[in-house]
Order: sequence, then structure tokens, then C-alpha cells
Amino acid sequence: MLTDIRLLSQQLAKPKFKTPEEVVAWMGAIQAQEYTMAKWAVGCRLKSATLQAVDNALAKGEILRTHILRPTWHFVAAGDIRWMLQLSGGRIKTAFESYARSNKIEIPESLYIQSNNLLEKLLAGNKSLTKQELGEEFARSGLEAGNYPMHLFLIRAEVDGFICSGVDKGKKPTYALLDERVPPVKELHREEALARLATLYFQSHSPATLADFIWWSGLTTTDARHAVGLIECDLLTEQYDSEIFYLHTSCDLKARCRQVLHLLPSYDEYLISYKDRTTVLLREHHPKAFNTFGIFYPVILHNGRIIGNWKKAVKKKALAPEVSFFNDVSDIPEELLKKAVDRYCYFYAKE
Repeated sequence: MLTDIRLLSQQLAKPKFKTPEEVVAWMGAIQAQEYTMAKWAVGCRLKSATLQAVDNALAKGEILRTHILRPTWHFVAAGDIRWMLQLSGGRIKTAFESYARSNKIEIPESLYIQSNNLLEKLLAGNKSLTKQELGEEFARSGLEAGNYPMHLFLIRAEVDGFICSGVDKGKKPTYALLDERVPPVKELHREEALARLATLYFQSHSPATLADFIWWSGLTTTDARHAVGLIECDLLTEQYDSEIFYLHTSCDLKARCRQVLHLLPSYDEYLISYKDRTTVLLREHHPKAFNTFGIFYPVILHNGRIIGNWKKAVKKKALAPEVSFFNDVSDIPEELLKKAVDRYCYFYAKE
């Protein structure tokens, strides 16, 4: 079945990896605007994981958080960040410049250059500073920036390859210089990068359609088709409900996954990385998983289908989340749900 193969591809059944770096490299990119939740998106795809293990990988720069692919935050492996920026940076820059103009914010190119130069000066020497700390330093330097202009300065510096995520301060994310976190490497030719991106997506998200890949990658339809064509010999095609799906040849087509239950974080790749989500979620339940403004909620995954929601415990000292289901779930073994809750609690036990 489609969902059985997808559970294995996404490392949500029989996970193969032990380290955060390995699973992020396998997935290509993991959406990460909700920072703490995104760490759980990494953790729930590992054989065994704790928040500390993911934090350590971020602190060491083995995985990084930056704006890449679609114009939003993602976790990427250090070894992939440069060629992904080269491939998607121009489109991200154009998207945010358009958004700024629509909000009547005009920032001349000379000001972006000044901002990048200042960020290099402030962060040199392996320093990690929060957005607030950088904003204060910008003000002291005479480069006044309100919250939204500062947001644009930082995104532009990410896209230009100047900065990426640094070492957290408490629970706050920071910025650091990319060259000090990841040594420069040989650039990939554009066709190599397109083929690499397609490989990463279809090995970790199969079965998926061309439209799914376009949505996830942020590529134009022309570039996405070309990317798929470049790895055509590594892809199989299958028809499900009149749609043509691609499957990477590394997939186990005879896969059967039973008794798989996860508490998936908001914006999890299992939902957000596909244009069409009806294969795993009934359309009538879409509003319970995401809204029309693009906000995604934490959901419960059972045997490939999204069947409910969960949320963090209300009581401060309680770890166990509160769960609710869309329909009757009397057929789900209580022990299976307990196992999923226990895994979540184990991950955050030392937060």
C-alpha cells in the first residue's frame, strides 16, 4: 500500500538511523519554523533519541536551521546547505522582496550589503547571537531596524550564504557565520544539484507525485520535471486513484507496516511535504490538521493515516500530552498509544 511504503521512506516505521545528522541528510530537509516541534520531527524518526541529542547536533553544526527551498525555515545537514542555497536562494530572495513591497517596505540593495557586512563583523570569531541581540547591535551602529526589516536583513543574509543557525542560548535560536560553521566545499553544477535534490526527496518521501515534489522543493515546474528526468533510471511509477506516483528504486514495494502510531509534531513532513494530503487524511478532517492560513497542528498518525490531534500538557510539570481523535478508535490497542506517548515523554524528559 502507498502508506506502508511512505511510512518506511519517512523513517516512521523501522527507522534505520541513530543520529540526527543521518536522518536529516536522508530527508533532504525538514520544515522547522516551530523550533521545538521540529526537533521532535527529527527525534521521532530515529531508533532512539532525546532532545539533548538533537540539541547537540545543532550546537556542533551537524544540522543547521535556515531559510531554504520554499521560503520557510528548514533543518538541513551541514553537507547540503551550500548547494541547496545555490539552487533555491534566488527564488527565496525574490519571494521575500515581493512580500516586502506588498507591505510597503523598500530596502535598497546598498542597505542589504551594509547589513551583511555588519553581521560579518558582529559574528566573527564563532559568536552566536540571538535576533534580539543583533537588533540591539544594529541600533548601536546606526543601522536602525524594526522587527520586520530586521527579519528581512537576516533572511537575506541566510540566502546570500553569510549566516545560518548558531549555538542556542537557553532555548533561544541564534545566528552565526556560515563559513565558521561549515567550511567551504566544491560547488555542485546546477544539474548535479537538481538530480541530488530529486534523489533526496523521492528516497525519503516516496510514493510522491510531480506536484508534490514541486511543492516541497519550491522549484519551477520546468526545473522539477528536469530534475525528475535526470534520475529517471532510479524511479518507478505506479498509479493510485488515477494519480501517477513516483517511487525511488530503494523503496520496498512489498512493505507492510502494522501497529505504527506516532504523535507527529506540527508541520511534520508526513503531511506538509505533499501537495495532496487526501491519501493519508480524509478531506473532512483537513481543518483539524491544518487551516487555510497554512498553520499545521500536531497530529496522531496510525498505520499511515492521520486520525487525531494532540497537544502539550497544560500542567507545567506534566509531560504526557493530551490526545483527541476524529472518530471512534476502540480498535487501537491501548498499549500502542501508551508506547507513543512514552516515546514522546522520553524525548523531552530532560528538557
